[in-house]
Amino acid sequence: MSTLIKNGRIITASDDYVADIFIQGEKVAAIGQNLPVQADRTIDAAGKYVIPGGIDVHTHMDLPFGGTFASDDFETGTIAAAFGGTTTIIDFAVQYKGQAMQQALDTWLQKAEGKAAIDFGLHLILTELPDEALPQMDEMVRQGVSSFKLFTAYPGVFMVDDATIYKALQRTGENGGFICMHAENGSVIDLMVRRMLAEGKTAPKYHALSRPATAEGEATHRVIALAEMAGVPIYIVHVSSHLAMEQIREARDRGLPAYGETCPQYLFLSYDNYEEPGFDGAKYVCSPPIREKSNQEHLWQALAVDDLQAVSTDHCPFCFKEGRGPYPAQKVLGLNDFSKIPNGVPGVENRLHLLYNGGVLQRGWSMNRFVQLTSTAPAKLFGLFPRKGTIAVGSDADVVIWDPQARWTISAATHHMRVDYNPYEGMEVQGKAAQVFSRGRLVVEGDRFLAKPGDGQFLKRGTHAL
Repeated sequence: MSTLIKNGRIITASDDYVADIFIQGEKVAAIGQNLPVQADRTIDAAGKYVIPGGIDVHTHMDLPFGGTFASDDFETGTIAAAFGGTTTIIDFAVQYKGQAMQQALDTWLQKAEGKAAIDFGLHLILTELPDEALPQMDEMVRQGVSSFKLFTAYPGVFMVDDATIYKALQRTGENGGFICMHAENGSVIDLMVRRMLAEGKTAPKYHALSRPATAEGEATHRVIALAEMAGVPIYIVHVSSHLAMEQIREARDRGLPAYGETCPQYLFLSYDNYEEPGFDGAKYVCSPPIREKSNQEHLWQALAVDDLQAVSTDHCPFCFKEGRGPYPAQKVLGLNDFSKIPNGVPGVENRLHLLYNGGVLQRGWSMNRFVQLTSTAPAKLFGLFPRKGTIAVGSDADVVIWDPQARWTISAATHHMRVDYNPYEGMEVQGKAAQVFSRGRLVVEGDRFLAKPGDGQFLKRGTHAL
């Protein structure tokens, strides 16, 4: 089916102009003013922005964690993403100890098969890397899984030692892969958790207090040093504190290829949320934890000047009280022990809403910067550009018609994520996706979802280029 989008203000990371877009099949076929074409469908986008679909490179759909699973699977999570203007996600396949990497990849492809409503890629989480497994990294890159995540946190589950991290970094120098790091000092955190519990400190706020920003800053410094020794790029996921951000900035100032993302929860929420009455603080338990309010502006400024290059969500929802779908209340697993609260917050649906309000409307960002952070830089970093992340002839027709005048209130009562609360409940915002196209298919129009589960394709990604 062909579509003509007329009179829209087209915004990419570098351009800003009014023109028509002709979509034929899955691709952008032509861009120009008053295009002399006939289309099956014509949409007048006058007064609206036309932007590339959002790319969220950090989600966890259907992730096993803490004795349960993330409440969004690839069906509900990708539908919610589409309603928010995100047309591509990159999720994480987990290689558990004793598993081959191919087994982990196959497991996550099965989770997504017939469910993903938008296109998706996969990173591979490595929990061990013996020398004989190094060729498996090369094979993953050949199959389009060109990024690997390692942890300095969660001892006994995900955490690996510095030698393993260095070994993985070195291998990416040979195969073109890209290492993503969860950087917190897991050994010290584990000790602090045990001490707090022994002292009877069990409330949700102690999750944050047991994971200080210094532990994140130290680990970020360490893994950047390992990447410098290996002579390869590195990407720090979910940067929550200015201490970690400053390590990335210092490295970049020295000319090192160090990159980082932050998440909406670190830009809009604060430690004060952990002090909410009763057990409500559990809604905000994630790792790294949400920091003091004074931390927020440091991260906003880092995004404005490219000390951080992307905003992802780390979407990993767990139901609070009511439960949704197959899941009962999940956060209450840690009712008397903060260390048992499933770690994660929802956010995949509201990323663009929040960044548009906080960045463009409140801080005067250009729309180009908004597109760069939410789509273009993620596409370049993770081997999807120019197929994704821009509006250009030959690119996938992942296109969002953004209504900058729409005013509405974020609420769990109306969101599409399969979770019974929203961390941004009651926030009044301006701007939302009026129509969303995924590879030329109109998947969202207003409050209607027009696609079907399984329409999304697995993306075999190239290597990073930013």
